[in-house]
Amino acid sequence: MLRHLRVTNFAILSDVAIDLGPGLNVLTGETGAGKSLIVDAVSLLRGGRASSDIPRAGTDEAVVEAMFDVPADLVAQTAAILDEAGLPEGGDEVCVRRVISRGGKSRTYINGALTTAARLAALGAHLIDLSGQHQHQSLVDPRRHRMLVDAFAGSDAAVAAMAEAYAALAEARGNLEAALGDPAARADRLDYLDFQLAEIEAANLSPGEDENLATELSRLAAADKLETAARLAESLLYSGDAAAADHIGRASRELVRVADSDPALAAIVTEIDEASALCEDAARALADYADRITGDPDRLAEVQDRLDQIARLSRKHGGTVAAVIARGEALARERAELSDSEGRAEDLRRALESARKNAEAKAAALTKIRRRAAGKLCAEAGRAIAELGMANAALAIAVEPKNQLSETGADHVEILLAANRGEAQKPLARIASGGELSRIMLALKLSLRRADDVATYVFDEVDTGIGGATADAVGRQIRAVADARQVICVTHLPQIAAFADAHFQVAKLEHKGRTETLVARLEDGDRAMELARMLGGARVTARARAHADEMLAAARAR
Repeated sequence: MLRHLRVTNFAILSDVAIDLGPGLNVLTGETGAGKSLIVDAVSLLRGGRASSDIPRAGTDEAVVEAMFDVPADLVAQTAAILDEAGLPEGGDEVCVRRVISRGGKSRTYINGALTTAARLAALGAHLIDLSGQHQHQSLVDPRRHRMLVDAFAGSDAAVAAMAEAYAALAEARGNLEAALGDPAARADRLDYLDFQLAEIEAANLSPGEDENLATELSRLAAADKLETAARLAESLLYSGDAAAADHIGRASRELVRVADSDPALAAIVTEIDEASALCEDAARALADYADRITGDPDRLAEVQDRLDQIARLSRKHGGTVAAVIARGEALARERAELSDSEGRAEDLRRALESARKNAEAKAAALTKIRRRAAGKLCAEAGRAIAELGMANAALAIAVEPKNQLSETGADHVEILLAANRGEAQKPLARIASGGELSRIMLALKLSLRRADDVATYVFDEVDTGIGGATADAVGRQIRAVADARQVICVTHLPQIAAFADAHFQVAKLEHKGRTETLVARLEDGDRAMELARMLGGARVTARARAHADEMLAAARAR
């Protein structure tokens, strides 16, 4: 539920803080005092659009802050939404803050983390449900009717299964269309694949071949220099005049001659002998290398041509030999699939038929659920609207087949109304007035209060065009909704305000030449005075006060 709301520099709301409680919270006050502004601020907590003229004159930005206590049955769902959006979780609490700058730009924070209004809207849809004049008008949209029936039925799993089955059907249909395609286009594609594959297959590339060839090319290009260097090094080490091997041998002999005088020289002699052997081995290897490194102009040209071929293919197919090989494999698979398109198409036709049957079965199951729920919702809401002064009206919910299957099933769902006994039932858009729509909306909310996954209901202008006994019935029904969910209700009717668990008076005054709105929570005596004002106007009479006391007592008794 919405536990705390603070609105700063929001039009005439310079700094308003409200601590709300469970059950029914009522806001009353004179027209123009700022009640609708509070509702507008709450709407922003649902991700609503921010108007450019919201910030109070003389200020740069308006701020709306709220703390929500999440009901136990919605904690897991709320946590999942926050986790998917990468936002910090707060357990059973959610803190929302919106900052609206002059010009209409806004910043949105959830649990202290900056986010988007779209993500707030996804979360806000589970925190607050706002029913105002615009929301009443949404009842004329049959798409909303289907959603209401599904919510009452608690058919989330069946709706999700239908959407999944339809997605699988669409995928199967797309796969078949792609496989069959245009025969001329398929032939052109096969020609293209044959040409590309012939070039790749003719090259007969091996992994790492380009690296090996590059090394060989470098060696062939420098063959003369390599041979000269190798023979010179061999001569310096072993076969030439004053070679290193000769000097090493002489050094060994000199030390052997005097080694008897100092045994410590024996180890050094051993190291010199090892060096002599290594020198001979190196000289022998250099001689062999020099004999092999003869230049080969033909091989040099062959290697260069091969590297040029590899470079051309690499530029066309990914930049490396590995990419060219992988591209060839992919093209070969595509060619095989296209070549066997008819055989594959038959498999895809069977898959499409299976997906269609599955989707139709899911749609039929959903239709059954909706028709059963529609009957129950119609009966329950029908009783409620009868209490709301529409006793002669007859409500019906039609669940009829659509022309084609969709992700929502095979049903066209529409709420119908016969406003008077004996009249034909017609769509709401054709016969219902604004006042009737508001009462039908309230009746539906009453029926959905335990099935709806929303923590707080906000009712604004639900008392449009009603009074007397009907107003009392509206109050009782809003009170019944508040038994299951927190309700915030803006009203001009004392019959509704009398049922409040918490009653807030919204008043407008002037302070230092500026208009301000104040919100005060009313207790026993003050509540009676406010109800008396609503009953009798600015001048509260003893009779109005007595009537207000009676209304409060009657509401408590109920």
